[in-house]
Amino acid sequence: LHLFPIEPTAETLSLFATYMCHHIEPRSVDSYLSGICSELEAFYPAVRAARASPLVSRTMKGFKRLRSKPIIRKRALTKDELQRAVASFGSSPSHDDTLFLTLLLTGFHALLRLGELVWPDNADLQTYRKLTMRATVKLDANTFEYLLPAHKADAFFEGNRVLVKRAANAPDPHAMFCAYLKLRDNLFPLRPELWLRACGSVPTRSWFMRRLRAIFPRDIAGHSMRAGGATSLAAAGVPPATIQ
Repeated sequence: LHLFPIEPTAETLSLFATYMCHHIEPRSVDSYLSGICSELEAFYPAVRAARASPLVSRTMKGFKRLRSKPIIRKRALTKDELQRAVASFGSSPSHDDTLFLTLLLTGFHALLRLGELVWPDNADLQTYRKLTMRATVKLDANTFEYLLPAHKADAFFEGNRVLVKRAANAPDPHAMFCAYLKLRDNLFPLRPELWLRACGSVPTRSWFMRRLRAIFPRDIAGHSMRAGGATSLAAAGVPPATIQ
């Protein structure tokens, strides 16, 4: 159509990036270029060299300055907000209330992503391979732990043990976990899954977010647990290498 060469060059990739950056977020164009290289490398071995050329690099750098929008991050949860969340359910929360609070406190203190605690809403992505099982739980007077079988950073699919200690100040994740575990074992003594709603289903992201939205403003989201836990540890003087 435009008489451009079929083989991708630094010039054609730069023109493509220029066109796309006028329509979508430039940071996304970076991902598009990586995908193009991945698909075309078998046919055009020099495509990655063209992608890494100074022309394409300067093109992307310039458009990121000119047209990128600032990244909006959700606010980190604080311990005071966790306390208010626990207090909002009263002294006798239901099974699902206790489950939600346990997930909230566990995610905060163990620096977990929401996807490591609940199932995705898309049924095609729900797999028992990534689901935490009741049989992996170890509980003592001061800690609880369980096996997280797979997660985003698990490159070797080995899983990791999640260990949470009793907190000196309220709200205590250990006490909440014990309360949930008692309710869960009474309702579902033979079910293998650790996290179960009162109806017997595994909690999903939308279920968790509906309850989170009922308590907190919209600047709090699933990642706020992990961010809040990391911020709390940093404020307590924990070295950054340990937090990571």
